[in-house]
Amino acid sequence: MSDLLSIRDLRREALLDILALSERTDLGRPLAGKGAALYFQKPSARTRNSMEMAVVQLGGHPVHIQKDEVGLGSRETAEDVARTLECYHALIAARVTEHGLLEQMAVAAEVPVLNMLSNSDHPLQALADLLTVKQLLGRLEGARIAYIGDANNVCRSLAEGCALAGAELRIASPEGYGLPDPPSGVRQFTDPKEAARGAEIVYTDVWVSMGQDGQTETRRQALAAYQVDARLMRACGEAWFLHCLPARRGEEVTDEVIDGPRSAIWRQAKNRMHTARGAMAWMLGVRP
Repeated sequence: MSDLLSIRDLRREALLDILALSERTDLGRPLAGKGAALYFQKPSARTRNSMEMAVVQLGGHPVHIQKDEVGLGSRETAEDVARTLECYHALIAARVTEHGLLEQMAVAAEVPVLNMLSNSDHPLQALADLLTVKQLLGRLEGARIAYIGDANNVCRSLAEGCALAGAELRIASPEGYGLPDPPSGVRQFTDPKEAARGAEIVYTDVWVSMGQDGQTETRRQALAAYQVDARLMRACGEAWFLHCLPARRGEEVTDEVIDGPRSAIWRQAKNRMHTARGAMAWMLGVRP
């Protein structure tokens, strides 16, 4: 069995295998006649749609489960929920607040458990990001990526993926908003221009993530100098722009950049489906 709770769970070979599988449409039907439980403690447009379609493409039946239907960690323990779901499904995927809930489910379940997002990690987004970089640049090894803004769960998984794939990641964040323990080779800056200099990819995310609404003004003030605008993009040369979405236009990125000719956000969004398919196929034992 192969769980995927974070990019840290993968070796370099496994990461590259998942990306290779993600570029294929001939993966067979490893979920034929089987279900995949998709539990959402937190809602998402891209995650739900990409995962449901990926399950269908693998021949399976996706079952969307809302938090009020289960009461994960309150009405029932995470372990009991996982044991219940494995009675009906070949794979469990969960989008949760606390990463520890996923770890509890993975220990209890005898079917693979996939992290669709947690407070510390977003491995499916990182896989889509890396696939997009590979398609745009023709390589991952040596790719120069600048991440501008709050080093959140998206940034954490991207950093781990870059470290495995041999890409160079530079993170620009104000004091207190960087990664506390970045992977080896990942460099952190407080100056966004310095981090973006020479970048082939510029990446950002919202300043206020889901569940941080009480910190809105504090975060906006701290991150005001970290907006990705046309001036920052010009300083890079011919860089591509990425954003995991949803975007708060006029905050972390301007319309001119996100809608510009060097924006690849819709390719990136579409790759969420392809890498979800590749990740689940790999978890179910399919190899390139």
